[in-house]
Amino acid sequence: MLREHIEGKWIADFVEVFGLCKVQPGEMAVVLSETQSRSVLAELAELALTQMGARVCHVKLVSPRLKSNIALRSTGTSLALEGMDPIVQALAGSQFIVDCTVEGLLHSPERAALLANGARIMMISDEHPEILERVKPSPYLQSKCDIGGKLITDASVMHISSEAGTDLTVSLAGVIGRGSAGIADKPGSFGYWPAGLCICYPSNGSVNGTLVLDSGDVNLTFKRYLESAVTLRIENDYVVAIEGKGVDADLIRSYYASWNDKDAYAVSHVGWGMAPAARWDSLVMYDKRDTNGTELRAFAGNFLFSTGANPAAGRFSDCHFDYPMRNCTVSLDGREVVSKGVLQGDLA
Repeated sequence: MLREHIEGKWIADFVEVFGLCKVQPGEMAVVLSETQSRSVLAELAELALTQMGARVCHVKLVSPRLKSNIALRSTGTSLALEGMDPIVQALAGSQFIVDCTVEGLLHSPERAALLANGARIMMISDEHPEILERVKPSPYLQSKCDIGGKLITDASVMHISSEAGTDLTVSLAGVIGRGSAGIADKPGSFGYWPAGLCICYPSNGSVNGTLVLDSGDVNLTFKRYLESAVTLRIENDYVVAIEGKGVDADLIRSYYASWNDKDAYAVSHVGWGMAPAARWDSLVMYDKRDTNGTELRAFAGNFLFSTGANPAAGRFSDCHFDYPMRNCTVSLDGREVVSKGVLQGDLA
């Protein structure tokens, strides 16, 4: 188990990343955490922001009571601000928010209100700082991600295939692509660390086909590499069948069913990873308490398929799955942007 001790090198990393987010001396910066947060991350954020000359305050919320007996992990949907309208209004008046909540505000309903007045949010994933040290955002990676985001926006259809049997089609009509290396440098922007993704939220009724999660693909909600194949049949955005005989399929079926929520089975976001520093094999190197697995969403060339909350389709669910998949080919209007897990062209 790694030690969570304040290290000077990690303060420097936070200063570097906040510098990319254009934090300025005198700027109003808020560190948002909760009682179950990884305290070292909030402390590093405070020290870095103070060193940069920002006006810093720390808002620490009491982690909310569980809603049910279902464990929530790796959802990107912090419930810490639920029903906290006065706190949301206060936070929205700041210029820079460092999100150190356990699950993060990526899919939280309060996110829009926090950004409405131009605040920038930098979400720090619940990782040991060593992981953040290894996988930092950069302007170069952002330039690559911008290219991928535009390719998605300009395309009509995304098609995903693999030798394992994946054959999935995503209509991109009216869809806005997003490329993010994790830098929140513009008013109303949202960044996250680790990052390096090109993704989109498909609109209603636009995803159809078969997705085969193969051995070695990742179930990030469970922080687990799959050891046997699991097939998801998808019709008009919804997983309608989960096929497979191993324990991986049993666990996925059980967790989905426990929510008794149709939208838990719906497609959230789709896209691919761009970060060369992120590693597919890193999950084996850390205890589960030391990692949230976020870097695996971003390893270069993975196809990332997710279910759960989708603001573009007007769907919200507390249940969220991220499945980074290897060896897939991703095409946009017939042009391969990822070939068998390898980035192509300007994305490489």
